[in-house]
Amino acid sequence: MKKIILTAAVLAFSFSLAQKKEIANAFKAIESGDVATANSQISAAEASLGGKTYLLEPSVLEQYYYAKGIALLKAGKTSEGAEILAKISELGKAKIYTGKNSEKQKVYFVGKSEADASGVTGLKEETYVPTTTSKIGNEVNPILNKINEETMKEYNAKNYAQAGKGFLEIHNLLKAAGSEDKVYKYYAALAFAQGNIADESSKLFKELIDEGYTGVKSEYKAKNKKSGQVESLDKNTFDLYKKMGATSEYTDFKEEKTPSVEQELYETAAALYIDAQKYDDALNIIEKGLVKFPKSSKLSEQKGTTYYKSGKMDQFMSNLKEQVAKDPTDKVSWYNLGVLASKDPSKMAEAEGYFKKSLEIDPTYKEALQGVIFNIYINGDDKAIEAIDAARKAKKTELFNKLLAERRDRFAKALPYAEKWYALDSKNLEVVSLLKGLYQTAHNDAKFQEMKAVEAALKAGK
Repeated sequence: MKKIILTAAVLAFSFSLAQKKEIANAFKAIESGDVATANSQISAAEASLGGKTYLLEPSVLEQYYYAKGIALLKAGKTSEGAEILAKISELGKAKIYTGKNSEKQKVYFVGKSEADASGVTGLKEETYVPTTTSKIGNEVNPILNKINEETMKEYNAKNYAQAGKGFLEIHNLLKAAGSEDKVYKYYAALAFAQGNIADESSKLFKELIDEGYTGVKSEYKAKNKKSGQVESLDKNTFDLYKKMGATSEYTDFKEEKTPSVEQELYETAAALYIDAQKYDDALNIIEKGLVKFPKSSKLSEQKGTTYYKSGKMDQFMSNLKEQVAKDPTDKVSWYNLGVLASKDPSKMAEAEGYFKKSLEIDPTYKEALQGVIFNIYINGDDKAIEAIDAARKAKKTELFNKLLAERRDRFAKALPYAEKWYALDSKNLEVVSLLKGLYQTAHNDAKFQEMKAVEAALKAGK
């Protein structure tokens, strides 16, 4: 008898048939309520699939997701089940790309990104309409109310991790049932952010941005003639009563739009990435956000913060200059420009100008007062004292007098800024001690004694 040799094509065909049979059996089992058999058949199919779900045609893939998702729900694993069932909705929304791979296997990629990542060429674009949506609705509707109630309790109790998980479950269950409402994903992102679960929160915010979520919804309202109360109606009811005219039970029909949260999505995602020190991700989100919202001072500020924290000082400086060009009244950016410029000894005059510009905008801005005092006029005073002492010891009288005069001149320039700071913060020991020293250098003994007494009183806690 001749030895039978199976070709790769025949092996692949047999392999595919076995998977289909196991998934079909799992689907039938879950429909009849036999969860144990469904799980057994799903496990067998997964073992042979090895994660290659693209080998399953959409109708079989839908049965696989349905059987596995419902089995998880019935086992009390709502989050996992909802996530699996939500994939069925994607089958109906995304394009299906079909063709054959290098092993001559028929492939079905859900969505263009999956198709592109496969590297398979010559794929055809198709569509698919899921058939289990109504079945899923019947399964998940009883669960939704319970999860919603529990989630709100968790949120009100500030158990944000559990609340975020609950909101995500609601989103996925609604999506699976064909009634997706991304507001629940948004609520989940907010809850995770409040619970300091930054990775999960930033992931959801980025997804919402990529999905084009804005939060804008149409709300339909009308006044009930009997009660006089304004009520919210669904669109079909709203349109029906509006067409009825004078015979309608309602009047004062109004369609309103909820505010957009799109800008907030970018700003919050950026803040989360910055806090997590994921500066490249932050800059990516910020750049995209500024294209849409070029007037967002928050995003511009975050851009500067990201540059600063990631050590990109040249970009930080450029960003600050962009900000003051857009908003010349931005005292903080002028101050930051002063701080950066003062780090370069050749830019001290430039730095002084930036600090003074900040004080022109707000003469009571203590940070700018401190900046001009310490970064400009008292900057490097230890070295100045060393140089003066060296000149004295070397008996270089002319140099000694010159250096001493320069120091007194710098201190004299610092004095009015220190006095302004003291007027704003008279209980601050640092400014009192500073003024004491400045008055001493200026040979103003009366003021020196006054500050000396104030300093003693502050140190004594009086």
